[in-house]
Amino acid sequence: MNSPWWWALPILLLPILWHRQKREQTKAAPLATARFLPPSDPVQLRVWRWSDVLLLLLRCLLLALLIALLADPVLPWRGDSVLVAPGADPAFVDKQLRDAGMTDARRIDLPARDAYRWLHAHEREFEDKARLLLVGDVAMPAALPRLRHAATLRPQATAPASAEHHVAVFSRRAGEWRKLFGALAGPQRYVLHEQAADNAELVIWDLPEAPPANLRAPLWWAADVTAFPELANAPHIDGLHYLDSPRGRLWSAAWLPPLDADAARTLFGAWLRLHAGVRPYTAPPQAPVVDARAPAGPDGGALHDVLAIALLVLFALERLLTHVRRR
Repeated sequence: MNSPWWWALPILLLPILWHRQKREQTKAAPLATARFLPPSDPVQLRVWRWSDVLLLLLRCLLLALLIALLADPVLPWRGDSVLVAPGADPAFVDKQLRDAGMTDARRIDLPARDAYRWLHAHEREFEDKARLLLVGDVAMPAALPRLRHAATLRPQATAPASAEHHVAVFSRRAGEWRKLFGALAGPQRYVLHEQAADNAELVIWDLPEAPPANLRAPLWWAADVTAFPELANAPHIDGLHYLDSPRGRLWSAAWLPPLDADAARTLFGAWLRLHAGVRPYTAPPQAPVVDARAPAGPDGGALHDVLAIALLVLFALERLLTHVRRR
């Protein structure tokens, strides 16, 4: 109930004032003995009367539902719940449920590893006394969160998901580049192309000629800077020159291609960190601090569809009743 839209509830007075009409009534009754009464000025009586009470109720309810739809209220409807991170082992999850005595709790499969962010956004949906259990490879937050509900984390680290990266190589020493990528082990798989590829994440340009204007990729490794004269005045960090261009981000360094294993690991680490993103660490077992005054996340919109349907039904009834009244 913290939405500023609730301050619009006084608008409900508009249809009430609209449906109250002033009816002026003057009652005059002839009396045989009126000539014996002292003279007096006529008095007009103003009487407030309600008109079309059913239509009034419909219009008030229509405005109230419209305000509620804009305010997006949330009713706590979730009880004890188990939040399962993606990739969690089912056997591990079942064991944690038995150990915590929450075998009857509702299971919620999270869309991503950032369980605390999801919980912060949906915390209003949980009842005050609901217990929460977070299971699986949950990403470690930068700071221990403050929640309104008691939550326990039972982590399980999972292996990184395999991924495939496409690389376009333009070089007269393509064999050396293939050996470099072939020496890499792990879930990351690199597919090398010796021609332009639409899905290439990386273009290695090791030729003195300028590349074609229609060749684009998110990242370029320029092993021969003769083809990119704009890199001469580009900013640099630790010997790595970088520049954003219409064809993509350009990287150039004197140690391209890498001459040893350490240089290769540094290069690939920088590539994955800057373009693929750093994989978050798995959070250790922890129980965040329970604070009833902690700020809750945005409303979840669980009643949005119900309120929208009710609003349409009431609008149709109001129009129908208005049409019948005019006839």
